[in-house]
Amino acid sequence: MGQSTDVGLPLFITLFCRLLLKLSQFYAIIIINERSVYTKERSNMKTTEQQHNERKRELMEKCFECYAENGLTGTGIKALADACGCTKANLYSYFKNLDELIIESTAYCMEKVEDDFMEMAPTDPKDVVRFVKEVPYWTAKKHGKKYRLMYQIYTHPKYIEHGKKFFEGVNERYTEYAKRLEPKIGIPYTVITPLIFIFVRASVHYAMFEDEYYLKSQMEILKQGVALFADKYRSQYLNGGNAK
Repeated sequence: MGQSTDVGLPLFITLFCRLLLKLSQFYAIIIINERSVYTKERSNMKTTEQQHNERKRELMEKCFECYAENGLTGTGIKALADACGCTKANLYSYFKNLDELIIESTAYCMEKVEDDFMEMAPTDPKDVVRFVKEVPYWTAKKHGKKYRLMYQIYTHPKYIEHGKKFFEGVNERYTEYAKRLEPKIGIPYTVITPLIFIFVRASVHYAMFEDEYYLKSQMEILKQGVALFADKYRSQYLNGGNAK
């Protein structure tokens, strides 16, 4: 009897250990599967969210273009849906109402216009003359209708606060650009920034009205201003910063 007990105990322990091993393997498989399902679900959610955002950006661009072509007051929800190739209900699944659509579309599309503008902005002083000559006409050809629509929207009492916010961002952007130019042309960014505003104002005015006289007069005063400031700060540098 004692011998049989001695033999049975190690066998029991061996079987018990094998059982524990199989159970641990089983639970490991369950955990891996659960993690896989969770990761897949998260991935699907991310893909769905990305698709939603991409589609929304596409709708904003098409709606803004439709407004730019037909005018703000002359464009209804049906015309917008037709331009987007969707139903009115589908548009309202992305925007609560027309006001939200107008606000978000204008902010998004005009930020893209500013991106285009800044991509062309010179980083080398030697390229400034080319930039000043070409950009007003390029702006008018590519973005004239968008600027007309933007001012139509942002001067409307319903949307003027959004216009203020948009231009605050533009001001910050041009100021940062002026800071990058300062060491290259030797003029303080506090002087460069208003010169940039003069140029942009002239370009946008031409884009909206194709007023050649206004454009040329502003460009002339801008050239003279840059030359005067360049001479002033060059002289100040040569005199050890004592020129006034």
